[in-house]
Amino acid sequence: MKFDVITVGSAVIDSFLETELEEEHGKIYFPIGTKILVKELWFSTGGGGTNTAASFSTLGLKTGYIGKLGKDENANIILNELKKFKVSFLGSQGTTPTGYSTIIDSKKLHRTVLTYKGANDSLAINELKLKNLNTHWFYFSAMLNNSLKTQEKLALISKKINLKIAYNPSSYLTRKGPNLIKNIIKYTNILVLNNEEAEHLVGKNPLLITFKKLHSLGPEIICITYGEKGNKASDKKNIFISKPHNIKPKERTGAGDAFASGFVTGVIYHNNIEKAIQFGSLNAESVIQIPGAKNGLLTKSQIEKQMKTNPVKIEVKKF
Repeated sequence: MKFDVITVGSAVIDSFLETELEEEHGKIYFPIGTKILVKELWFSTGGGGTNTAASFSTLGLKTGYIGKLGKDENANIILNELKKFKVSFLGSQGTTPTGYSTIIDSKKLHRTVLTYKGANDSLAINELKLKNLNTHWFYFSAMLNNSLKTQEKLALISKKINLKIAYNPSSYLTRKGPNLIKNIIKYTNILVLNNEEAEHLVGKNPLLITFKKLHSLGPEIICITYGEKGNKASDKKNIFISKPHNIKPKERTGAGDAFASGFVTGVIYHNNIEKAIQFGSLNAESVIQIPGAKNGLLTKSQIEKQMKTNPVKIEVKKF
């Protein structure tokens, strides 16, 4: 089977706890020795690998997912969800429990995520049937330990057979500097990361210097996200600066995955950075309006309709 994109990343069960906890100085405070009432509780599937796989498939791309699950009920829930989104499971299952996350939302809807990686960290290259990995693109989200080494090996294979790679690392990788992920970034075609992660990799610089330093690591196209302030992208020719619509979020989990997968899809369909930003931004804006990382994902036709009626504003400057 020929895939348009195969995602390689984590899979978890997400439990969402909506609280009235207060924030101070960018932190959510938990009183010690007390019971804290939870306003709302719900469960969903999550993880960068499955979130983006669901998004790519919803956007019309033939999609596979590589990751590691346990052999437990949570794994069955995730596998059934992948089937619902018409995503082929190409990963493996082992005895370590499936990953699990608890998302704690504060009174102001900011969140803290507690994550148990579980089986996600132990994906080995010899567990994969490489002949089944027939794809145009790989999309890597953040993985650790043996799973990170497997991504490195897949990146090298991709380079040898001219497959393209999109990469969305996380802060727990980037804060260790570029050396940890250099064997992936140097083969990456599209790098999507947030402002904090960009600073981890190349330091705090003026925007043009930041892009030049990131491009020097390997990527052809780079998009830096700034949350509710929008994003900035570069293709070494132009810098694209966007500002999202003023939308009050109901739950932010999955917004980054929705943006990154939408952005990459825009490049795949149109080979155009401005349209890629529209795809990513509109997809993310939809997801934050419905709780759950995979809820609110848009189809290609829904995004293209919004691009005509209510596009995101984009300013273009020479690199």
